[in-house]
Amino acid sequence: MRLFIAARPSAAAVAAIERLPRPEAPGVRWLSADQWHVTLRFLGEADPDAAATALAALVAAPAEAVAGPATRLLGDTVLVVPVAGLDRLAAAVVAVTTGVGELPEDRPFVGHLTLCRFREGPPPGAVGAAVSAAFSVEEVVLVRSRTLPGGAVHDVLERFPLAG
Repeated sequence: MRLFIAARPSAAAVAAIERLPRPEAPGVRWLSADQWHVTLRFLGEADPDAAATALAALVAAPAEAVAGPATRLLGDTVLVVPVAGLDRLAAAVVAVTTGVGELPEDRPFVGHLTLCRFREGPPPGAVGAAVSAAFSVEEVVLVRSRTLPGGAVHDVLERFPLAG
């Protein structure tokens, strides 16, 4: 099962991000708001029971996430909203799940919400669009990702409240 651990934005943050323009362009696939999340750790093919057992040992305080100030590119084919404030939480998640799934990535954490993926260039006017939202992260979620012809589908398998 393909898994990741994530923080989900609040309803107010989702509403702020939904106000961004979503211009249509060839080769652009916009993600729906129900798919928005900040990946704290990608596990890849992993046993959900092992992941849940590891996350049950997570000791971390709730965190304040700040989205913005503007959309930007991540790599050559992804438009994102940067999200700051979750570095410690991501590190704590990595620490308790190191033995689960794929090895943790050997690079600094880059918090973000993916808005769209594209093949031939970003949608016109989408890069640098102003956005500002803050949200409290009071739980992390274990998510199963399934790739279907219409795009990825994310199912929350379990929630882990933060209270460290």
